[in-house]
Amino acid sequence: MRIRRLAEGTINRIAAGEVVERPASAVKELVENAIDAGARNIEIAIAGGGMTLIRIADDGIGMSADELTLAVERHATSKLPRDGKGADDLTSIATLGFRGEALPSIGAIARLTITTRAKTANDAVAIAVEGGTTAPVRPAAFEGQAGHGTIVEVRDLFYATPARLKFLKSERAESAAVIEVVKRLALAKADIGFRLSTEERTVLKAAAEPGDLFDGRLRRMSAILGADFAENAMPVDVTRNDIHLTGYAGLPTYSRGTAAQQFLFVNGRPVRDKLLMGAVRGAYSDVLARDRHPIVALFLELPAHEVDVNVHPAKTEVRFRDAALIRGMIVSALKAALHAGGTRASSTVATSTLDRFRSEQRAPSYAYAQPAASPRTFAEAAAFYAPAEPQQRNFIDAPPLARPLEQPANQNGHDRFPLGVARGQLHNTYIVAQTQDGLVIVDQHAAHERLMLDRLQRAIAQKGIERQTLLIPEVVDLDGPSVDRLTSRAKELAELGLILESFGPDTILVREVPALLKGGDIKGLVRDLADEIAEYGDALSLKERLDEICSTMACHSAVRAGRSLTLEEMNALLREMESTPLSGQCNHGRPTYVELKLTDVEKLFGRR
Repeated sequence: MRIRRLAEGTINRIAAGEVVERPASAVKELVENAIDAGARNIEIAIAGGGMTLIRIADDGIGMSADELTLAVERHATSKLPRDGKGADDLTSIATLGFRGEALPSIGAIARLTITTRAKTANDAVAIAVEGGTTAPVRPAAFEGQAGHGTIVEVRDLFYATPARLKFLKSERAESAAVIEVVKRLALAKADIGFRLSTEERTVLKAAAEPGDLFDGRLRRMSAILGADFAENAMPVDVTRNDIHLTGYAGLPTYSRGTAAQQFLFVNGRPVRDKLLMGAVRGAYSDVLARDRHPIVALFLELPAHEVDVNVHPAKTEVRFRDAALIRGMIVSALKAALHAGGTRASSTVATSTLDRFRSEQRAPSYAYAQPAASPRTFAEAAAFYAPAEPQQRNFIDAPPLARPLEQPANQNGHDRFPLGVARGQLHNTYIVAQTQDGLVIVDQHAAHERLMLDRLQRAIAQKGIERQTLLIPEVVDLDGPSVDRLTSRAKELAELGLILESFGPDTILVREVPALLKGGDIKGLVRDLADEIAEYGDALSLKERLDEICSTMACHSAVRAGRSLTLEEMNALLREMESTPLSGQCNHGRPTYVELKLTDVEKLFGRR
């Protein structure tokens, strides 16, 4: 077949396939256009999951008739700056959109109508594009409340490419994807008001947050993610050179089963970047199990020339000039934020505890006698409906569940200690302490396990990780790129006790390993490290395995459940917890204690 030029319509449909993958993709592009146009309020309406209708109205600067004609042409944009020589500067992109592909791509596969009125114009104009065919600009009425801005309507998405419709999901699933896109954009831009509606209801409404941006973001996050987020997140605010990292890090006990609640932004752009997600995972690696994921919202601001946003068609991935600096900054900032949380466990722990109490309450079971005749008198009725005789001793004779303890005079300082003063021990497993305004129940084994792990980690930090030289170096066969990735991180791996070197283009030689890992699967570890560096940009497996060994050692040396503790031992454990960072959760992210306020207890008994 001879080489030929593709038809213009085919070119547009191919471009549309790259830019508009599903209705959520079109919504993302159009809302980003509104943000770049200086909108202060953006209203989004969808029908049929966005396949039937997408309508986006903003109060931005609007467009003139000439600009509107250019807007629907391919690669026409107002968002790409020029350098000193007058050339387009792809290294200093400060807007969300800059390629000029969204509107013509959408117009190539749908029925697109744009109505706009510029701030300085007296009249509004409109243009229609249907299946790639553009109609002339015409006068129009403008319905925007601000009197200026742009209204974009997209109907029958993919009608011109019906094959794409077969690959879309249900209306409910497509609506959920649209909601997720708008949610992330609303979190990125707290100073802009957002409203998202479907045929049935308004699913998201967030007013513009004035004032301080840091506080405004927290209010916006609370409005979208729920009030629990503000109660269970630690602030992050770090600056290095021209790079500024802000946001909030959720407590380990306030985690989820997926990474869907991780919101990452680079220069105001929502991203799902592997390097950033890997850094988050690394920061939480020693306080969360592998199947749990933290809730975080991080905003990274850096000079435009330090990041390349033009590496992905959907602009969801970026590339940093100094990736190691960014990764290290995120990890250290998150760890500092978590340590600043001290002994805190999430506030949802108490709520879930109370909910379990309520859900597990059962009506008392009664054993009924079976007399020959129905009861006739009050006495007979009382005997008939009497509960069965309990198969245990009387209450006064029954052994208490909590061992009574002598209370020394100097142990009345529950108002001075966050975790209170020990009052008893339940089943030789749980410590009950009285605080100033409630009570705390501590899992003695989980709490002591966290304390022992902290001691081990501090000892390693002070003395370094002990290494063991292999009598016969381990030879690991890999592909060339994996060898390059590992050797480029040789110094970092050496700090963790793993000494390796290149042994030809496709082989790694391991000479020393951490003493804690002696006898382990070294080849498997090295292969995992190579894969993780490729996937996340970080060598997490080695650190996680070391943490796992330390965690196991801490577990075996910790106070076991079932061991009776003296009052002094219980209080000593509570005091050490108060002085140990992250003691509010065990090594796997589960809470080490539950705190119930007196008001919570009173609710259980109907006093409130």
